[in-house]
Amino acid sequence: MFAFLLVSLLPAVALTRLAFDRSRAAMLGEIEQGVMRSTAAVSAEADQLLYERLLNATTWNHLEVMQDLRIDDVDKRLSSFLSEMKLRYGGTYRALHAVDAQGRIVASSDAARIGQVHAAPRPWAQAALPGGLVRVERPRKEAEGRIMLLRVAIPSQFEDGDAGDLLLEFDWAAMQAVLDHASDATRQLLLVDTGGLPLGASSGLLPQIDRDRSLPAGWWPPPGGLHAFDRDGHPYAEGAVIVGHARSPGLGRFPGLGWSYLMLQSRQVALAPVQRMAWAFAGLLAVTALVTILASLLVAGKIARPVLALTDFTRRYAQPSERPQLPEGGPAEIGELGRSFVRLVDDLAHSQQTLAQASKLAAVGEVTALLAHEVRTPLGILRSSAQTLRQEEGLGPEARELLQIIDSETGRLNRLVSSLLDSARTRSPQFAAVDLHALARHAATLLNTQLRDRRIRFELDLQASQSMLDADGEQLTQVLLNLTMNALQILPPEGRIEIASRNEPGRLLVEVSDDGPGIAAADRGRIFDPFVFKREGGLGLGLAVVRQILRQHGGDISAGESRLGGACFRFWLPLQGTRIP
Repeated sequence: MFAFLLVSLLPAVALTRLAFDRSRAAMLGEIEQGVMRSTAAVSAEADQLLYERLLNATTWNHLEVMQDLRIDDVDKRLSSFLSEMKLRYGGTYRALHAVDAQGRIVASSDAARIGQVHAAPRPWAQAALPGGLVRVERPRKEAEGRIMLLRVAIPSQFEDGDAGDLLLEFDWAAMQAVLDHASDATRQLLLVDTGGLPLGASSGLLPQIDRDRSLPAGWWPPPGGLHAFDRDGHPYAEGAVIVGHARSPGLGRFPGLGWSYLMLQSRQVALAPVQRMAWAFAGLLAVTALVTILASLLVAGKIARPVLALTDFTRRYAQPSERPQLPEGGPAEIGELGRSFVRLVDDLAHSQQTLAQASKLAAVGEVTALLAHEVRTPLGILRSSAQTLRQEEGLGPEARELLQIIDSETGRLNRLVSSLLDSARTRSPQFAAVDLHALARHAATLLNTQLRDRRIRFELDLQASQSMLDADGEQLTQVLLNLTMNALQILPPEGRIEIASRNEPGRLLVEVSDDGPGIAAADRGRIFDPFVFKREGGLGLGLAVVRQILRQHGGDISAGESRLGGACFRFWLPLQGTRIP
């Protein structure tokens, strides 16, 4: 009993631990991916905000009103425009100025600043857009808050060079809003420039940053786009954090300013779902152990009876008398063992039937070998006559086509006779790359005259996107002709035959359907046996040969009812590159 419990419980413990480890790893990966996605979303939103400001700068500097800078904006038209733009964009801009070549503010949205001199320091960064080169100054603190100054040249429309510069004082509060919107009590955002100096942070992190000092060692991520890594939160957060890093990818023609965004996610908070999952798995393991113990006690007392019943069943199943019923009840494994035994015995019976069929086909081969010698002579005469007639003048195109068909088909029949002569040696298919759709169209051409004479409608519905096979083209042509001729010989005038194809995983499925009387359900499993036939004048060998060819190609065939109302022969073959050896 103890051994049974041990064998039952140990796999349960191992599987539970494995499931927990896999789930924990997947959840950790998803958490890191989530942090990276959130960081990338903040980066994209910030880039969009900056790109719109840069577009404003490189659009406004080309407006005609900017040329009033040359005449010192005497009518204040340029100042009115700047004031209107500031008002239209709400609090996006602290102020807008137009300065001349000496740096004097000629026009401004803030009238008090007109006449002041604005020095042009060395640009901290720059962005080249189709409308011009925008020089960016590092965000700085002023009395009313932080601003970032954008400077773009105003090209003169009347002379070479520039008339001056357009200055946009971008209110950093808009960028602060982007950072705060993506943060909460468990995660904060840090924005750094290309040199590793902090430019800003979400409100909860602002007291911890020093804008004049680079990030501490270990905080600067490796080169590239998106990253996530774990580390101690000091000096920006308490405890361990998961850091998501996204470098500014730019937008459209704006390559970005190379800024990096770091999202600091509390590891304890992030892993809270993992902790809850651990408790859930522990509870599951406890329940599993309890159920296993109870089940072991129950199974140990009942396992002997089903085993004895199965042993008796196997003894009596192979007897010639009526086969017994499979014992019911007992563990599922005992039932599966019984079903496997039944399948094994049935497979052996099927193998015996296959062997008997092969023996019949071998006998047919011997008889055919005797008859084939008598067939070759008239075939040779037919072919020679067709070739002679083709040389006659005055033949119409249709007659020449018919003679060509007679010539090619007698050649094919001659090869078929040779194949029949070799049937006793069981010739293997000569595999080569063939297109089954092309074979189907060729078969339709061969049967065109007979179909027309009998007024049979023949349709091809070749929907398979992959129709290339490793197969013997002549043998597959024989399969298609045999199946189509079977339908043709049994259909009345105005009947209908259809060859359809479609792909299934790894194989090509072909259906040959008609709207004739069909095949009785009781006969569908027998018609592929040699000498079983339902048509007057048939020998019952065609379908047996068809199945033998298909099985040599790694496929098979079955019979059923078609959607046209008659018989449907459905066979499949492995696609090129997947042929069963």
